[in-house]
Amino acid sequence: METMDALLGPSPSWATTVFYKPVWAVKFAGAAIPFIARNRDAVVRPRIFDFHRAVRADPVTKDLKLGSTGYCWGGKYTIHLCQEEGMVDAGFAAHPSKMAFPEDWNKIVKPLAVAIGDVDMVIGIEDVKRIEGVLREKKDVETEVRVYEGAKHGFAVRADPKDEGQTRSAVESIVVMANTNEGVAGPEKGVDVGPTEPQNKDVVAVDNKEIPSLNEGHDSEIPSEEAAQTAVDVPTSEPPSETPVEPTDEYSRAYSVFTVTQKKMIVTTASLASLFSPMATAIYYPSLTTMAKDLHVSDAKINLTVTLFLVIQGIAPAFFADIADRAGRRPVYAMCYFIFNAANIGLALQNNYTALLILRMVQSAGSSSTVSLANGVVGDIITSAERGTYIAFASLAGIFGPMIAPVLGGAIAQYAGWHFLFWFQLIFSSAVYIPLLLFMPETCRSVVDDGSIPPPYWSRNFTDAVRHRNRAKRGLVVDTVKQEEIRKKYRIGFPNPLATLRVVTDRATAIILICTGVGIGCFYAISTGAATVFSKHYNFNPLQISLMFIPIGAGSVLSALTSGRLIDWNYRRHAHRLGITVVKNKRQDLRNFPIETARLQVGFPMLFLAGAAVLSC
Repeated sequence: METMDALLGPSPSWATTVFYKPVWAVKFAGAAIPFIARNRDAVVRPRIFDFHRAVRADPVTKDLKLGSTGYCWGGKYTIHLCQEEGMVDAGFAAHPSKMAFPEDWNKIVKPLAVAIGDVDMVIGIEDVKRIEGVLREKKDVETEVRVYEGAKHGFAVRADPKDEGQTRSAVESIVVMANTNEGVAGPEKGVDVGPTEPQNKDVVAVDNKEIPSLNEGHDSEIPSEEAAQTAVDVPTSEPPSETPVEPTDEYSRAYSVFTVTQKKMIVTTASLASLFSPMATAIYYPSLTTMAKDLHVSDAKINLTVTLFLVIQGIAPAFFADIADRAGRRPVYAMCYFIFNAANIGLALQNNYTALLILRMVQSAGSSSTVSLANGVVGDIITSAERGTYIAFASLAGIFGPMIAPVLGGAIAQYAGWHFLFWFQLIFSSAVYIPLLLFMPETCRSVVDDGSIPPPYWSRNFTDAVRHRNRAKRGLVVDTVKQEEIRKKYRIGFPNPLATLRVVTDRATAIILICTGVGIGCFYAISTGAATVFSKHYNFNPLQISLMFIPIGAGSVLSALTSGRLIDWNYRRHAHRLGITVVKNKRQDLRNFPIETARLQVGFPMLFLAGAAVLSC
């Protein structure tokens, strides 16, 4: 449903329409088509009506009052049940869909209450007025239509808890439903919902004949016929605050203001940007021998371009990470893009070994930081409980790189020459980076906190203004105290790589880095050496050499798809053992949680498996 809202809702920019909505459409179709098939009218209608007939026929229940409540498609069947004598005594339908006008509404013979939002994408406000007109003419049956201001389709069951207006409308619709049931069953058999507060100013009620229980406790003396003409604007006993009250405890408030869909899109974009570091490394493996011949140098010298690329790949993030943590992710993405593509242009035009060596190091400096940036973005918006899956997802592009890049590189080098490898990287990276720089929001917590603080003007994207304006309309104002505190700390200076290297002084972190470094070193040693050996011993051309990288990439993808889920599963297992409830999008106190054990129990078996595979090569 969230995907459907995003798909059918207004687009904040043309890029959303062109790039994101086709993806959302495919995702929605994949879930909606099977659902529609399983819940088609020919299947569902007999079940519902047969059940109600059985209840009416059962000696135990035949004399009891029977009410029906339906939402969306279910609302249609509740309304249809209210069209027949002997089915139900009353019904409540919230945001019904797939209704025929005016036939479905003309046939109502049982008391019915309907709740609809005034921005419902299924039933427009003009249709709501027509429905009100039809029901108003039915003098012999009690009906009520309530229109909830600002409420979208589905608000009664899936209101956004961060939207005060939606939540209030959903709660009030539940009270109406409960009171309807009470009116059907009678005081002795109904639902005890306690005293009902007057509806707030966000609700417009249009009544025909009043269902008695709906107005109990409202002290309303407006006659029914007059109520049909009147928009009710009764203040609540305790008016809501102009500004929402947000928890001050860092462990109780939402970790990020971004929705699940927005988080997925942000992580996907960051993951795509991280593709270019491993791609730049591996794309010319199949061409190493050809390049050595064209530049008249030895294989050892060509392999040196790979070695120095990897050296810079390890050093550059120490500089950029410090900038990213202080100035934000977006400025660093912009710097990486310009450095990377300046090097690509130079590499595509050069025919000299020295130029190749130097420009490859520059290219590495521009691409290598995108991997750490992707992981940083995940840490900005995802809690520890969900981080394993998202980290694995963020790593997918980096894992696909070593699999796809050699195959692409082999085909390009075989048919277009190795110089075109760098033109390809220029074109492909521009296709990813330009939308990223235009639309991806800043996520760095030292700049935007949980995403509710607007970033500096020069670091905003094209949709930031729209997003913060929409939050303001919902009453989610910026915490000016927090904003001022962040602005005071915000500074851009010369990067200090030693600040990043300080993590090595932590023994546990150093062990993890050494293990990871050895694993990556083995991977690149095998990849680089195999390309040269296979070319010489088997006389393979660049395209044939590229195919040997497919199994490596396939194994990496399989690992990414499984390891993240295993890590999250083990996290939940330990939380359950300790009696801790895992709450998504909430930062939780992990001081007494064995987080290292939860991670290493999954990591160690994979590490041993990788070591055994290297020894077998």
